[in-house]
Amino acid sequence: MDERKELGGAALGQIHCLTIIGQIEGHQTLPEDTKSTKYEHLLPLLAAIEETPEIKGLLILLNTVGGDVEAGLAIAELIAGMRKPTVSLVLGGGHSIGVPLAVAAKRSLIAPSAAMTIHPVRLNGVVIGVPQTYAYLARIQERILGFVTAHSAIRRADFLRLMNRTDELANDVGSVIHGEDAVKLGLIDAVGTLSDALDWLHGEF
Repeated sequence: MDERKELGGAALGQIHCLTIIGQIEGHQTLPEDTKSTKYEHLLPLLAAIEETPEIKGLLILLNTVGGDVEAGLAIAELIAGMRKPTVSLVLGGGHSIGVPLAVAAKRSLIAPSAAMTIHPVRLNGVVIGVPQTYAYLARIQERILGFVTAHSAIRRADFLRLMNRTDELANDVGSVIHGEDAVKLGLIDAVGTLSDALDWLHGEF
């Protein structure tokens, strides 16, 4: 006999909570004092969640500060390709690669006090200033732009405008978008909290 208390359409414990915080660590290891999420840990976990019958939905809690673009896109693509209900909740900040991660879920929410930072792709370390380097950056940027506009309601022109603003960030190019503004732009579905995210998931079963 299943003694788990029922809530909505699913029993408690049937939603998996996944946290993606700090920097997304890719093929290069970050310093030990840097808060990071290792993408090689998340990829098999997402596949296991999708294949586990007892798990009915996925709650993704996001508070990112950027990181490896390729690794972040890999995680976002897996989330977007899941059949199970998925909901993302942006907490604190969704910086850079946190934007595609947020919109990858079937339902995206942002906390009232949270914000999202949108800026062009950057490369760290030594950069060779040749046309191939700039073309490579342009292709990465286009992949991010294509993913975000395909998985949200934001217009391409609006996203490009926010990305290339020069009057918003000190010593940088880009924009900081707060909760309600992210919803008005169509980047995020709604302003919400943990209970809103869980209510939506339970309603999908």
